[in-house]
Amino acid sequence: MIEKNTTTDPILKVSDLSVHFCEGKKRHCIVDGVSFSVRPGECLGILGESGSGKSMTCKAVLGLLDKNFLVTGSSLFQGQELVGANPEKLRRLRGSSISVVLQNPMSCFDPLYRIGDQMEETIAEHMSLSSRTMLNMMLDILTLMRIRDPKDVLRKYPHQLSGGMLQRIMIGLAISLDPVLIIADEPTTAIDSISQFSIMKEFVRIKHGGDVAMIFISHDLGVLSLIADHVIVMHNGRAVERGSAASVFDNAKDPYTHHLIGQHKAVMERFLRAIRAREKSGNFHEHIREVTA
Repeated sequence: MIEKNTTTDPILKVSDLSVHFCEGKKRHCIVDGVSFSVRPGECLGILGESGSGKSMTCKAVLGLLDKNFLVTGSSLFQGQELVGANPEKLRRLRGSSISVVLQNPMSCFDPLYRIGDQMEETIAEHMSLSSRTMLNMMLDILTLMRIRDPKDVLRKYPHQLSGGMLQRIMIGLAISLDPVLIIADEPTTAIDSISQFSIMKEFVRIKHGGDVAMIFISHDLGVLSLIADHVIVMHNGRAVERGSAASVFDNAKDPYTHHLIGQHKAVMERFLRAIRAREKSGNFHEHIREVTA
């Protein structure tokens, strides 16, 4: 793996970030003293199972938690403190300087409006464009994401498109405003295996296409091994292991990390058995469905 230049100042530097859920006078710790940074051109992977605190950490950074949550610590984005920042300031940053890609693309689109109308509304929040320029930009986004018949897609409703196609549209919108940081929260979880591979190719292409910094959240070690330069492993709200992707995956120290690696190896062994079964039964896709179920 090629080492990234670490002399560049971090785009985002998170220090001792904690999140508590406040219930009356009681406080329940959800994220406990997490620290990390990410630089231009780097991808930081945050690995952990459901409930580990990985998504909550990034929601705290983005200011997406409601008043029942208490966030402490520091989150410096290009030198600006985000913890405790004005909600309007955070809203302006999200979608322009910071883009977010979520795990369920269908939930990000209004089922009552066409794709083109929703793309236009998103872009118009940050840019003032003529109708022709707006249309050309939307078509360029869909073309960049290798979506066929882009004019036809703009006229469709969300339910008429696959989850993988909706996710590619979300990614296209995320990069269309030239963000300096992309936060992707389990972007391959809610889509089929073939679409997952396509989506990962898009993220890898984005990573190698410029100086955008990326935080990629996933429970899937295999996904992070494709894109992450550095990894932190979260368990019960804490970062239990951190380092380069190669050092964490090849020389893990924490028992929980070993557990995740063991799970990944078990899935890969099942996958290889399915491939071998193809020669015997000829029903390859049925075996793959069993492995990925």
